[in-house]
Amino acid sequence: MHAGNPVDWQPWDDVALQHARATDTPILLSIGYSACHWCHVMAHECFENPGIAAAMNRGFVNIKLDREERPDIDRIYQLAHQAMSGRGGGWPLTAFLDPQTLSPFYIGTYFPPVPRHGLPGFPEVLQRVRDYFDQHHDELREHAEALRGWLQHAEAAGGAAIPDRGTPDAQALQQIAARFDTDHGGSRGAPKFPRATELEWLLDQRGDASAREMADLTLARMASRGLQDHLGGGFFRYCVDVDWTIPHFEKMLYDNAQLLPAYARIAASASTNTASRTLCMEATHGIVDWLAHDMTAPNGAFYSAISADSDGGEGRFYLWTREQLRAALPEASVSLAEEAFGFDRPPNFEGKVWHLLRVAPLDNLAWQLGRPAGAVRIEYARVHRTLFDLREKRNHPLRDDKILTGWNALAISGLARSARLLGDARCARMAMHALAALRGMAWIDGELYANAAAPAARIPGFLDDHAFLLGALLETMQIAFNLRDLDWAIALADAMLAKFEDREDGGFWFSTVQHATPLARSRGWADDAMPNGNGVAIRALLRLGHLVGDSRYLDAAERGLRAASAALRQYPEACCSVLQALREFQHPRTQVVVRCGQAQAASWQAALRTARRDIADETLDAYCIPSELASLPGVLAARKPHGSDGTAYICAGLTCLAPITSPDRLAEALRAIRTD
Repeated sequence: MHAGNPVDWQPWDDVALQHARATDTPILLSIGYSACHWCHVMAHECFENPGIAAAMNRGFVNIKLDREERPDIDRIYQLAHQAMSGRGGGWPLTAFLDPQTLSPFYIGTYFPPVPRHGLPGFPEVLQRVRDYFDQHHDELREHAEALRGWLQHAEAAGGAAIPDRGTPDAQALQQIAARFDTDHGGSRGAPKFPRATELEWLLDQRGDASAREMADLTLARMASRGLQDHLGGGFFRYCVDVDWTIPHFEKMLYDNAQLLPAYARIAASASTNTASRTLCMEATHGIVDWLAHDMTAPNGAFYSAISADSDGGEGRFYLWTREQLRAALPEASVSLAEEAFGFDRPPNFEGKVWHLLRVAPLDNLAWQLGRPAGAVRIEYARVHRTLFDLREKRNHPLRDDKILTGWNALAISGLARSARLLGDARCARMAMHALAALRGMAWIDGELYANAAAPAARIPGFLDDHAFLLGALLETMQIAFNLRDLDWAIALADAMLAKFEDREDGGFWFSTVQHATPLARSRGWADDAMPNGNGVAIRALLRLGHLVGDSRYLDAAERGLRAASAALRQYPEACCSVLQALREFQHPRTQVVVRCGQAQAASWQAALRTARRDIADETLDAYCIPSELASLPGVLAARKPHGSDGTAYICAGLTCLAPITSPDRLAEALRAIRTD
């Protein structure tokens, strides 16, 4: 995207850093990503400007960095921005670094070409920063040491005792409720983000009706209003207003990967009313349709993002005039389309055009129009298809075709969980195809890489890549058990312990020594747009440790929770992934291992589906392992089939029931465990 800039951009590599160090030239580090709207704006206004580019080339070694490829570097400079400015950062992140220490001495985000919005013009920034660097070398080195110390101690220190789950759960729920928007869902105010990890944690609070109500309202509002693309499916990054009307129009793989199973849970829940179940089922299918239509590479892996910008500016691909809508449809369908998508109200985008909403359920519209509900649903499907086909003829926003391991792993997990919850064979196929693609592209000679790329461009995997993929394997093995996948899961767990674990204090570093992350390696506990890697790693190690009976994984998980204890006491509402891990540490998931022949597998799978309807799916892991499979690791080797019908072994943590040799008794036994 920046290849045509007059700026002499360099990659973040040893050559560029050594040149800056040898010539003692300050580094201008610009961090962005392909779907970032303000990154595009700054590129157009500043980086394409020959005069500004000349000043950049004259005074700095200019490095362009994709934050999605090097999240470790982005994290550390975002923390530095927070330390130096007292507020959060964002993208584009513009950091000026001392070449000797790589410490930032001036840092900001977007800068305009001329003074505007209370911001200095970028040419003035360049001149002042270069002057300061030339005149204050000694101060820069002192500042670097102070900043390095702050970064190394920025996280909450661990404690000796793991807190009881009830206390941080209650505190987290109280904090989430205090900022909850009771009218529109989500947090009060704007912008509004889909906090997927928080939503799933709320759904897990089965003893508190208010938690479920907050999750239900938020998911319903997001699905019915402007955060969802009601023609192409999938959800945008966030909305700029309080009532989820106008989004920032980029679509990210990681958002949709996490929202998919949340919507599938509501759609599959027996306690969900019909209207909510229909809405959430449509949202689930919309995400899967979008993944299949727009985001799937030929080998089955998933691309990263769709940009917000298209012809004419941000979001233009998705917007409609009333004239366009009426010209596209037969006259008999116009009234339904206008009422279904909000055209019976004033334009919602810049007072001129409409971004489509779903203002009322179809059954309600049928009542308003005085028409049979079935006929309205059929007509709406035709309207939907017509508008989608017409929109497809427009120039599409740019797609970022990077294939990132961690983001793909989140999508695989979401698809696998949705496949089990809804009995959806398409979700299962997509999950397995993407997993096979990652094995071929990102797992090379026993090493996991963060991206699928040519050898010279491969980046060693981060904690999130290992943790998310381990979690994905524990989900896909419940669709189709494969000893090769179990071996892969064990290899990933061993790599996490060897490469990432903080052996002194517990928990896991985000990067390894191999990454040469500047200033300090981070080890955080809070979720952001993605679930926290430590929380996912701890949870996955608990699940794998109990499955194969390996105490190394269970001990590492316990050490991680001890290291997280201070964070859980200080800001538990920000640590929902770790709270989920804490719950499963104190109340281990129920695990079922079925050993049976191929002829009996269908009966056992049917019994498991019945059991999943009776108890919450998210409390149960079930693996159907063929009888003939030998050389299983750990305690799985002792889980042998008995008799011709096969055998089920049910355990929760270190407590197991007597083996069950009849599928008919499986659901009954699992119901009894839940009652106890």
